[in-house]
Amino acid sequence: MSLFQFLRGNAPFLAAGALLAFCSSFGQTFLISVFAGVIREEFALSHGAWGGIYTAGTFASAVVMVWAGVLTDHFRVRLLGAVSLILLAAASLMMALAPGAWALPFAIFALRFAGQGMTTHIAVVAMARWFVATRGRALSIASLGIAVGEALLPLAFVFLLNDVPWRWLWVGSAAFLLLMVPILGRLLRLERTPQSVAAENQAVGMNGRHWSRAETLRHWLFWLVVPAILAPSAFSTAFFFQQVHLAQTKGWTHVQLVSLFPLYTAISVTAMLASGWVIDRVGTARLMPIYQLPFAAGFVVIGLTDGLGLAAVGMALMAIAQGGNSTLPNAFWAEFYGSRNLGGIKALATAVMVLGSAIGPGLTGFLIDQGIDFEDQMVWIAGYFVIASALVGIGVTRARKLLPFAA
Repeated sequence: MSLFQFLRGNAPFLAAGALLAFCSSFGQTFLISVFAGVIREEFALSHGAWGGIYTAGTFASAVVMVWAGVLTDHFRVRLLGAVSLILLAAASLMMALAPGAWALPFAIFALRFAGQGMTTHIAVVAMARWFVATRGRALSIASLGIAVGEALLPLAFVFLLNDVPWRWLWVGSAAFLLLMVPILGRLLRLERTPQSVAAENQAVGMNGRHWSRAETLRHWLFWLVVPAILAPSAFSTAFFFQQVHLAQTKGWTHVQLVSLFPLYTAISVTAMLASGWVIDRVGTARLMPIYQLPFAAGFVVIGLTDGLGLAAVGMALMAIAQGGNSTLPNAFWAEFYGSRNLGGIKALATAVMVLGSAIGPGLTGFLIDQGIDFEDQMVWIAGYFVIASALVGIGVTRARKLLPFAA
């Protein structure tokens, strides 16, 4: 099937996935962190206090995701997606109306749960379940939504903050999300299994069967992959969360740093589309152990340079890894554990991911308060990426022999 035929035959489903992915931006760190400076100033918060609030709210959302993510195994996307967008709109209003610092953990919880948690989870589970032979391509195309949000929204909001009160920007976000609800319903008015896979043709995992969530949780491969699932979420999140601080310590303006984000997005999109194509041809086993190594290289480069040119190189390396991270782990769970219980299994991975996004800002914020700037932390973070990749390599090398079509 050519790319044109694939897009034409499945356009409403792919568009729905991309729409949900884009809307998740309003609960993603790359957007919330744009408001870090004004929030800390208005509520008189230190880096550590703001990071602690963010960690608490995000950690709570990770706990709830373990339960809520299972809903994708029982309800249609058009229902869950609409509910998730409405919850995300309500969370945006909570942030806009926050009367004091005490309300911020609740607003962060709602934004992270509805945005990074459920809206993203619904999009990727739908793509991974609806598509089998073209799963990689479907995931990469749907993930374009996040990439577009990452490229456009932070830069737009940074400029708008010069003239528009930050609370009104969150009100506008809520209004936009509510407008997306009927559009999602229209796209999925005839929700069914797309042409790429018949309902009875679910993909099996290791040992030629569908694994339950409980079996997955007890399996050794899951725990060897957990550090790698946590790594990008924790430290890519920390990078964007600490962007204001990083720019200050490097001697850059915030706008100068944010101006590199479109480059980051362009490269991550290219890498994401390429990874989707490669996944459909070679599977995930060969790629999982190596795709995070550019993260390590990128963190080292940015940590050690004060020049924007080399920072752009570092962000390009990070973008290559981020592109793979948008597709590979999501395809991995379906390939190794089967698609029948994918919602529940992916919910565990999503909870780990959200937990990582709680740990990253909190840990790095604490270290900043102790006098260790984020740029000085980046080399150590790079070492963690290398260790996590090694653990995945050990696990996948052994587990791939159990796949139905192992070479």
